[in-house]
Amino acid sequence: MSIERADVIVTSPGRNFVTLKITTSDGLVGWGDATLNGRELSVASYLSDHVASTLVGRDEDRIEDTWQYLYRGPYWRRGPVTMAAIAAVDMALWDIKAKKAGVPLYQLLGGASRSGVRVYAHASGTDYEALANAITGYRELGFTAVRVQTGVPGLGQIYGVSSSGPGVRYDYEPAKRSLDGSAAVRPTEETWDTRSYLSHMPGVFSRIREDFGTDLRILHDGHHRISPIEAARFAKDIEPYDLFWLEDCTPGEDQTALRLVRQHSTTPLAIGEVFNTVYDYQTLITERLIDYVRSAVTHTGGITAMRKLLDFAAIYGIRSGIHGPTDISPVGMAAALHLDLAIHNFGIQEYMPHNKDTLEVFRTSYTLEDGFLHPGETPGLGVELDEEAASAFEYTKAYLPVNRLTDGTVHDW
Repeated sequence: MSIERADVIVTSPGRNFVTLKITTSDGLVGWGDATLNGRELSVASYLSDHVASTLVGRDEDRIEDTWQYLYRGPYWRRGPVTMAAIAAVDMALWDIKAKKAGVPLYQLLGGASRSGVRVYAHASGTDYEALANAITGYRELGFTAVRVQTGVPGLGQIYGVSSSGPGVRYDYEPAKRSLDGSAAVRPTEETWDTRSYLSHMPGVFSRIREDFGTDLRILHDGHHRISPIEAARFAKDIEPYDLFWLEDCTPGEDQTALRLVRQHSTTPLAIGEVFNTVYDYQTLITERLIDYVRSAVTHTGGITAMRKLLDFAAIYGIRSGIHGPTDISPVGMAAALHLDLAIHNFGIQEYMPHNKDTLEVFRTSYTLEDGFLHPGETPGLGVELDEEAASAFEYTKAYLPVNRLTDGTVHDW
């Protein structure tokens, strides 16, 4: 057997997804997620124009060799576009290998280390009442962990915060289209003020603890918007509220910035959703500057690379917290769940349910029960793309927002 075809499918059932379909000479099909939110066509072009033809004729069983071939061969290594493309190939080849073996992928990764994967939900609201309603709803559904984001008085729409009312489904999509649903012309611009945020959020966490007790696992995302000294102060201020983690408190590019935060606080730290190789983590892991690895399988070279990264982290007592909002397709989510189930140093999995249209395009076998996901027992990844359904949803250009400070400056933190 060998790879006969590699096809790129771009579909937009409410948001844009890039999927790679690899077909072997014996007719087996493997699926891989290559979605890069706001830059989807860059990866689609990379795959269709530069990668697909190099895969034809290769042995589909040689996953490690193919990974190294795609990473080292082009000379231009790393970067989100390259690593998302490699990830899609890698996922598809693992999908094929597990289908050939007739087992769910996690069995090829060493088997299950746990019965299910604890996930956290996204609870948000423009004010505390809306946030509390969202938390209550997730608690009633059985979730034991929630990421909490809320509006800040004096600011308008904030990245990561739902503006929907209580009881209205929140389809998290920070990449904005035009108001009429057509292609966006340019990114929207949101106003940000760090001082207001730092003053407001500790009180929010205090109220959550008063209203929901100590059993609820609380997570919070700073979205890279705080300077190192501000992050150190914030992490120390929120220590009494026992957060499960503070995520992306400073920009990820400067790994050494986390040293300052660590010196001043014992609040657990998570970072990495904008990283795409193990090299982005070397200082963070070897100096134990973080507690959770936040990369996505989709953006970090696939299952092969992510397993190596998490094994490296395990040596230093650092756990997984794989990125998994709805700009990761169900294929990417399934890949994460198989890893989550197999690795020893699992921490928690981000999870947002995809909308109805997306789940008509991607047929999944993973299940959610009482705040825990399981990838299912279907051979392979357990996700299949319906190409006819996908063809009904055309790509629509969308951009992630840009933050500006209240004085009009593009936010540099």
